[in-house]
Amino acid sequence: MRKLIVTFILAGLVAVPAAFAATDAPSFAPVRDVLTETPADYSVPADFSRARGERRRAERLPQVRERRVAERKEARRAEAQAAAVPPQLRAIAACESGGDPTAIGGGGLYRGKYQFSVETWAAVGGSGDPAAAPEAEQDKRAALLYEQSGPGQWPVCSQ
Repeated sequence: MRKLIVTFILAGLVAVPAAFAATDAPSFAPVRDVLTETPADYSVPADFSRARGERRRAERLPQVRERRVAERKEARRAEAQAAAVPPQLRAIAACESGGDPTAIGGGGLYRGKYQFSVETWAAVGGSGDPAAAPEAEQDKRAALLYEQSGPGQWPVCSQ
């Protein structure tokens, strides 16, 4: 009896999958499609990404505006300063240092936009290193030197 039951069970185990495969049994594809299908109204990643980018831009906007305003003010200040420098001094500065206020030439003896010697710089009221002084300070001291001594302080570039 046991043998008979075991035989029927084993036969059933072999026959059922074969019969199941032979018929048009439902497949698991619809379940898989439902689980992997993305709904048409599902747009969270795109919206989230866009919203995050807009939030970042909005956070940076005041900083960008402040920086642009500061750059414009600096440009206006530089234009006003350049307009205040007489054309003779602008030509001397262009010749001496290319207009670079941090220039050092003559083996370190001449410094700044107008290539002052340390002694000449001190004679017109400057202190410290002329190349480390602000450009406006260098322009002011060069104008004083030009008024006191004329263009002869720059023999090559004042021609």
